[in-house]
Amino acid sequence: MSVKIRLQRHGKKGKPFYWIVAADARSKRDGKFLEKLGTYNPNTNPATIDLDVDGSVKWLQNGAQPTDTARALLSYKGALLKHHLAGGVRKGAFSEEEAEKKFQVWLDEKAGLVTAKEDGLAKASADAKSAALNAEKEVNEKRKAAVLEAEAALKAEQAAAEAEAAAEATTEEAVEEAPANEAAEEASEEKAAE
Repeated sequence: MSVKIRLQRHGKKGKPFYWIVAADARSKRDGKFLEKLGTYNPNTNPATIDLDVDGSVKWLQNGAQPTDTARALLSYKGALLKHHLAGGVRKGAFSEEEAEKKFQVWLDEKAGLVTAKEDGLAKASADAKSAALNAEKEVNEKRKAAVLEAEAALKAEQAAAEAEAAAEATTEEAVEEAPANEAAEEASEEKAAE
């Protein structure tokens, strides 16, 4: 019986979620498995991988063959490196403590890279939010300026209409006074003529 370390799909359509399992090569993709080694969620950024490294190394030492995707995940979490270091310890190339120290140094470097990526993504998200906020502020300022201009134009139109109405009123008064003045002048001319 050949054993594969592979992914077993779960989750809903469009939102995959995988279990990392050790299963018989002849079993169905989502069928029976021998042991669940971890989970893989590609929907998050960066992808979330929870893996039992020691259990994976045990299966690798017993001859389990990972699929291409499972190999990439095992490499990302350090299971393949730990398997390689365990082989060096068995051959006597270095001691168990040295292997553990090398593995811990690698884990620290990997954690630093993952943290840097998360910080970069958080910074990019914050920059995008601030840029959107600034753009929205500019749009709001333009709207306010347009409203103020419209109000100023309306006030100017009202002032012009009031001035026009006042001018018409003064011309009407002048027209009304003119006949009265003419009548007074005619009356004074008549008196002078008598």
